Amino acid sequence: MSKKRSPLPNMEDLVSYLQDNSGRVGKREIARAFNIRGDDRIALKEMLREMENSGVISKGNRRSISMAGVLPQTCPVEVTGEDSDGYLIARPLNWHEDTPSPQIILIDMGNIIPAAKLGDFLLVRVKQAGKNLYEGTVVRRLTNAPDRIVGVFSSRGKGQPGMVCSVDRRLKHNFFVERDDTLNAEDSSIVIAELFGEANRRQAKVIKIIGKETDSNVASLIAVYLHNLPLYFPSAAIKEAEKAILPPMDNREDLRSLPLVTIDGEDARDFDDAVWAEPYSDGKIKNGWHLIVAIADVAWFVRSGSALDASAKERGNSVYFPDQAIHMLPQELSAGLSSLMPNEDRPCLAVHIWIDGEGKQIKKKFTRAMIRSVARLNYHEVQDIIDGRIHSEHLESLINNLYEAFKVLDYDRKSRGALNIDAVEREIILTSSGKVSSIIPRERLESHQIIEEFMIAANVAAAEVLEELEMPVMYRIHEPPSGEKIAALSDYLSLMKVPVKLPAKPKPADFNKILAEVKDTPLETNINEMVLRSQSQARYSPENYGHFGLALEKYAHFTSPIRRYADLMVHRALISGLNLGEGGLDLKTDITKTFTETAEHISYTERRADTAERDAEDRYIAAFLAPKEGELFSGIVTGVTPAGLFIRLDDNYAEGFSPISTLPDEYYVYDGIAQKLVGQSTGMSFSLGQEVQVILKEAVPLTGGILLEVLGKVRRKHRPPRHRGRLHESRRKSSKQGHRRARHHH
Repeated sequence: MSKKRSPLPNMEDLVSYLQDNSGRVGKREIARAFNIRGDDRIALKEMLREMENSGVISKGNRRSISMAGVLPQTCPVEVTGEDSDGYLIARPLNWHEDTPSPQIILIDMGNIIPAAKLGDFLLVRVKQAGKNLYEGTVVRRLTNAPDRIVGVFSSRGKGQPGMVCSVDRRLKHNFFVERDDTLNAEDSSIVIAELFGEANRRQAKVIKIIGKETDSNVASLIAVYLHNLPLYFPSAAIKEAEKAILPPMDNREDLRSLPLVTIDGEDARDFDDAVWAEPYSDGKIKNGWHLIVAIADVAWFVRSGSALDASAKERGNSVYFPDQAIHMLPQELSAGLSSLMPNEDRPCLAVHIWIDGEGKQIKKKFTRAMIRSVARLNYHEVQDIIDGRIHSEHLESLINNLYEAFKVLDYDRKSRGALNIDAVEREIILTSSGKVSSIIPRERLESHQIIEEFMIAANVAAAEVLEELEMPVMYRIHEPPSGEKIAALSDYLSLMKVPVKLPAKPKPADFNKILAEVKDTPLETNINEMVLRSQSQARYSPENYGHFGLALEKYAHFTSPIRRYADLMVHRALISGLNLGEGGLDLKTDITKTFTETAEHISYTERRADTAERDAEDRYIAAFLAPKEGELFSGIVTGVTPAGLFIRLDDNYAEGFSPISTLPDEYYVYDGIAQKLVGQSTGMSFSLGQEVQVILKEAVPLTGGILLEVLGKVRRKHRPPRHRGRLHESRRKSSKQGHRRARHHH
């Protein structure tokens, strides 16, 4: 009697099997699992080929098969950032899919010393936690370079070895330094030290002294070295910048007679955009506007393949600290010929945009131009003119035109339903000696929004024109939230009894409805926080996935080539596509490969800059609070984790951490859906958005660590049910110069 043949699996059966077997399997394992023999193997092969062609599965080395977009159980990764709970975030190194790479949250760091940091390469075991989301456990470090730390040196007395204490609060170790390895460092010197020795007694050798603990710029100095920011320009790049001269007019459009103005913050360090507007009407269009956005022609000075280009690409972007900036370009350009100073001839790439009375772009034209800005204005001056507090005969008409055109653009923004999250941004004010005098919420004026909307219009125009020209585009993309994040937010909204339902595939306007529902209610702060966390992180890509936050189908950064390499690439593509002269793309290279690799690199350098800026701010704030240890503050819970609470202080917007061990005596259970810690015996709870009283226990300027202790009164309640916790996702805080016009979703 012959053995009964098993029926062939259908596609759903194969998908289910591959999802249950997250490690890569081969055709042999699939055949064995479904008892497929003989000629049926040919049918299986055809089915797998069809699934691969349709993008359902992908094949790796040694003919292994996995679900498309699914990581193997163990993979090499690069650490790219940190989420709001302090967990490191990583990306897989060998990702070859057409879709965006998954995000990996490193929940278990293993026993590696020193602690992993931004830019490290690690081998990680991963477990899928949602669509495009994984949790990772570190197996070992892959970087071959010697382990180095930034720390503070102490001599520890005569006859004893010195010691280096790390300034990275994730690395809670001290390292011994023999007398011959100190480089004659003095007490309280900030040093870079190389680590060696056994795991249970690591030793250090001082290889560079970078400053003193008492230096006014110590916070930003530590951030620079801790995150490996390029501090000095190569001499070849400096020489090229020093030789730069104004280009000839040639075929440039002469816009010097038009009263374009620059509008930036008082603390702006470079000026790369100037604007102008006038009313526009024709036979069909009424109440329209003609806008000009002129952007510094950096591509004229920074050519592909030059030393300037190499250093700009390495940096990826400028980095802005409260006391200084690490520019993408040398000062000779960033504050010189590329900076649109008033009453000076400056070369630009200008875009003329004509919009109708509802803010829709009717037509657009890019030119290479020469401008002569008539004024360098700051946001407060512009706002004062709008509000009638300042009267300026030669500026009022110009500013009023800009304001009226903005209102039309803003109407379009609201009509298409761009995301409108109300997130608090803090501003650190320094004294002339470099100490923190105050920490205040960053203002949000209509004058800020004028420039923001003009820049968005120019960025949209650049992306659309490049697509029409069939030129490569360095898109700025912001993908919709993942299904996992939408589900988590929906659960939370339901728990908080917010009467707005999110569809499976929400639009930005759906999130705006939620925010409008809770505005001016006790839930406003934490719902804003949860909506912000649900969003994806914006990044650069040569493939267009749209910009969810701005509700735009096409978007590319065009407006800041002084401080962002992405914008420089967009300028070069426009120059080549429109035949605007020298300084275009290097068409001899593999453009597709160049754009793909550069997109990954500059997305990384942007995250690196964000992390470094946040670290420096944390150190400044800790220094400001250090004399206030033991004082009582009021605050609000901005993050809930199994380890404790993140709390933002009301007075100064500083954020500190209250470990679960410092909460009022109780055993707490983490409820990830409700975002709260619940006392198992008493029912006392701490939840997102809750107002609390705290004592400042410790503020450490060198690490930026702020430790808080929550005060609370135990109230007897019935024992609450247990909930399974859910790790909430990373969020990104924007960090841009001046008013930080490119917020989270830009």
